[in-house]
Amino acid sequence: MTAYFDHAATSPLRPEARRALVECLDLVGNPSALHRAGQRARAMLEESRERLAAAVGCQPAEVIFTSGGSEADSIAVLGGWRATGRRRALVSAIEHPAVLGARDHGAELLPVTGEGVVDVDAAAELIDSDVGVVSCMLVNNETGIVQPVERLRGAAYKHGAWLHTDAVQALGHVPVDFRALGVDMLSLSAHKVGGPVGVGALIARRDVQPRAIGLGGGQERAVRSGTGAVALASAFAVAAECAVRELPDDTVRLGAMQDRIAAALTELDARINTYEAPHAPHIVNATFPEIRAGDLLFLLDQRGVFASVGSACRAGVHQPSEVLRAMGRSDDEAASTLRFSMGWNTTWAEVDELIDGVTRALDLARLAF
Repeated sequence: MTAYFDHAATSPLRPEARRALVECLDLVGNPSALHRAGQRARAMLEESRERLAAAVGCQPAEVIFTSGGSEADSIAVLGGWRATGRRRALVSAIEHPAVLGARDHGAELLPVTGEGVVDVDAAAELIDSDVGVVSCMLVNNETGIVQPVERLRGAAYKHGAWLHTDAVQALGHVPVDFRALGVDMLSLSAHKVGGPVGVGALIARRDVQPRAIGLGGGQERAVRSGTGAVALASAFAVAAECAVRELPDDTVRLGAMQDRIAAALTELDARINTYEAPHAPHIVNATFPEIRAGDLLFLLDQRGVFASVGSACRAGVHQPSEVLRAMGRSDDEAASTLRFSMGWNTTWAEVDELIDGVTRALDLARLAF
């Protein structure tokens, strides 16, 4: 059998989302067209917007469909920063590359503690009236550690900065309520919760208007142009509804699996980075002494156990985790760390297969070190 533990990279398509996708594929018409076929497509797109909004606690007008979480992040950080006209932007040192890449445009870093949590006191010292956007993810995509987004809100709003959170790894694993969080912008991705690849959303308050970072016909509040992807949006909305509905049960189920995996890996001398602070239940980030992560990953792959060395959004390039280095870990520690992530269809049999696979592969990985 195979054991899939890379849900944080992409989760298998849910049957409910597949049905919604297939049902819409024969729907003909551009949602921007004025004829009846176009208006039918428009009605389905707006229904999907309403359903997604209800799932994440926002108004339908606040949902801006995108091609995925990375585009939503880019619009929020770069487009938001440009819209404010302010000189500075701050992003946490453990963000997804779609946010962390803003450093190339001059954004500054918010420091994190050794436990992998954004340092709120240090952030408050850095935020001033020159800051246009502050970005801090809700759940870290490598460690699974929950970030203090709500505690950053006061410092950001004191100086009139827009607060953005990347909630891609949060949806379906911790409560996500846009209104309750009180942020200005929030990013989501469908394929992390069992929806299709190629669609995501930026949730932006109606009085917050990021600058468009691309050209086009002005769809999606003139923030993200392009013909509306009706089938993808419909499947995304359904997947989000399922993820939110199953959250209470999955919190218990995945949390038990997480504890089982963490205990077994600890017995194999691994350090569990996820347990350094409050965390979501679907990720186990573990550092194994005296191995190269790539070696262990290869050996697990040969056994049909699929995991990750960290973020899967760097075009297959394996390098020491910037997240762990920001936490103060050495390059060697960062380069010997794997991420095991679970999702809606993870089974206990897969958990057993993972533990057995790591146990059998670890000695070989150490010999290759």
